[in-house]
Amino acid sequence: MENLPDPQANTSWHRAALLQEAVTLLAPAPGMTIVDCTIGSGGHSLAILPRLLPDGQLIAIDCDAQALALARQRLTEFHPRVQFIHDNFRHLPEILKRLGVSAVHGILADLGLSSFHVDQAERGFSFLKEGPLDMRMDQRLATTAASLIQRLSERELAELIQTYGEERWARRIARRIVDARTRQPIRTTTQLARLVVEAIPAKTHHQRIHPATRTFLALRLAVNEELACLEGLLKALPDVLMPGGRAVIIAFHSLEDRLVKRAFQHGAKAGVFRMLTKKPIRPGAPEVAENPRARSARLRAVERL
Repeated sequence: MENLPDPQANTSWHRAALLQEAVTLLAPAPGMTIVDCTIGSGGHSLAILPRLLPDGQLIAIDCDAQALALARQRLTEFHPRVQFIHDNFRHLPEILKRLGVSAVHGILADLGLSSFHVDQAERGFSFLKEGPLDMRMDQRLATTAASLIQRLSERELAELIQTYGEERWARRIARRIVDARTRQPIRTTTQLARLVVEAIPAKTHHQRIHPATRTFLALRLAVNEELACLEGLLKALPDVLMPGGRAVIIAFHSLEDRLVKRAFQHGAKAGVFRMLTKKPIRPGAPEVAENPRARSARLRAVERL
């Protein structure tokens, strides 16, 4: 694996997972058009852009306005070669059509949460910090985690937590939530986290992950319709990638990775894709030591035939 210059020396920025692996497999070169579907604070793109110069372009998409603002700040020197789009990558074909782009050379999607999502209590993603139960990546969305918890039935809550969070104690958690909300609304992250901890038998608490991890993941996926968005992107790939173009997707949990794996395998069998990764690439021990949030990352890549 070739060594790339480290664009993340400023440790206050979110550290992009599997940076060198993603850039190497994407293989950006001068004159290419690359799409970063989840620009975040721009970690991957900061390594990609120098390779597109002098006449290539990057299309930077994010549904989070705050992420776009951070990326603009971080990528200032490349602004003539970057187009920032506040939208969801599920709309990639429409976005490219608006820009007058028929097909692109490469697509990158890092499906993980950015550090600023987790670290800012007011965004409501973290069960370790007191904040409103929001969890919206796009603040224009109407549904929050609090509104889901308030309106779903016990059965619907259990199904959501079990399906999206793969949580074995989903029914107990849903029962505890419904019982608690009859006494007072559940509006904060710590309120919900306490209820989940109380619902799960203490002897089953895992030392490595917090008992509320899977429930919070399930709500986040539901609020942002993340799996449906990913399915939309995967469906569009054959049409938006030009021959020889590459797609690199980094997933962080099994539901996402399963969708990516199946779509890539189906495309390979249909003669649409060539698999560039037989198995998902995982971060090595040194990267996990430096960036623990990368430990669940799984990268898969294909080339359009």
